[in-house]
Amino acid sequence: MDGLFFLLLLTGAALVWLSRRWAADAGLPHGRLISVDLERQGQAAPTLIDAELGLTGRPDALLETRRGRVPVEIKSGAAPDQPHASHVLQLMAYCRLVQAASGRRPPYGILKYADRAFEVPYSRRAEAELKRAIQSIQALGADLPDRSHDDPARCAACGFVAACDQRLAPAEGGWL
Repeated sequence: MDGLFFLLLLTGAALVWLSRRWAADAGLPHGRLISVDLERQGQAAPTLIDAELGLTGRPDALLETRRGRVPVEIKSGAAPDQPHASHVLQLMAYCRLVQAASGRRPPYGILKYADRAFEVPYSRRAEAELKRAIQSIQALGADLPDRSHDDPARCAACGFVAACDQRLAPAEGGWL
């Protein structure tokens, strides 16, 4: 019995070491992984909502670090010299959503490309730029584009399913 206990303890320690190494190789800081959005595998992370800005979304991952909760946006391509502005704006939206959900402002977000990660500060200036972008989009109103897919599973997992007039799947609680 002592041998089995020792084997299980050794296996657990090896798994912890491997997970930390994988996180470091991925460019992620030390921290507890709170959620991972595996929508394509049918395991969507909880949708975060900011009612004040009319914003909803799910970061690819959410970490609890010593400095607070940090959203992670994962991009499959190689890293540019500097993150693309649209990627930064998306990450700032996730920072805002984390702030609305937790009541604490994230110090930064992480943009993880295939070969490099960027820590992007969630500054007051970045938040102001996000608000301006949201106001510009909302001003478009009915001129928003049509949905770009025909996948009911993807539609059902979308953070906008409850409000979308083009959904392919029932919203939670049935069709509206």
